[in-house]
Amino acid sequence: FIVMEFLRLSGRADAKLFGRKMAMMHLATPLAEEAQQGKFGFDVPNTIGGTAQPNAWSDDWVAFFREQRIGHQVRLASDSRISKAWKLALQTTDDLHKLFDGISVKPSVLHGDLWSGNIASTGGEPTIFDPATYYGHHEAEWGMSWCASLGPSFWEGYRELIPKDPGFADRAVLYELYHKLNHYNMFGGGYYTDSLGLLGQLARLGDKKLEDVAL
Repeated sequence: FIVMEFLRLSGRADAKLFGRKMAMMHLATPLAEEAQQGKFGFDVPNTIGGTAQPNAWSDDWVAFFREQRIGHQVRLASDSRISKAWKLALQTTDDLHKLFDGISVKPSVLHGDLWSGNIASTGGEPTIFDPATYYGHHEAEWGMSWCASLGPSFWEGYRELIPKDPGFADRAVLYELYHKLNHYNMFGGGYYTDSLGLLGQLARLGDKKLEDVAL
């Protein structure tokens, strides 16, 4: 059996308030001792949609996301074109490290599957539900923003507490890729092309960063 809190859900609350509440959640002190110590993951594996999601604790965010998020989805896809494109992206981004140059990543509790169908309000307060929770980089929360309808007022509220870090747009490609690969593994169809396109973007980003260093 599972016992859950009953929430009387209605339409979304004020967007700016929602943004501030999400930032407060990301800034909150982690409850898990491992996350308090700077580790990324979760106490147990869970699921992202219908797909198993591994969460073994790791001291290294880049390694965690590379192996337990994208690498996991690539292995599930078992597709030669996706595997080849992933290998190229790793080569050009120095195993993704180039995307994180100059920033510090700390564990935040994440909803993990934040799209429009998991956002509502109760009693006028913003409410999110049906999570794929783990402790990770707060930017990873926005990997589903392509179908979350987060508008300017939301971002205004969020950025009042958590400013945008350099390289945000580049990492957004990586974080969207996780969910597009997962959608491909669950539903197939056009998500295959989307995934290959994002993998290609990653590879080109790595090349661009190499050119910037050379200059």
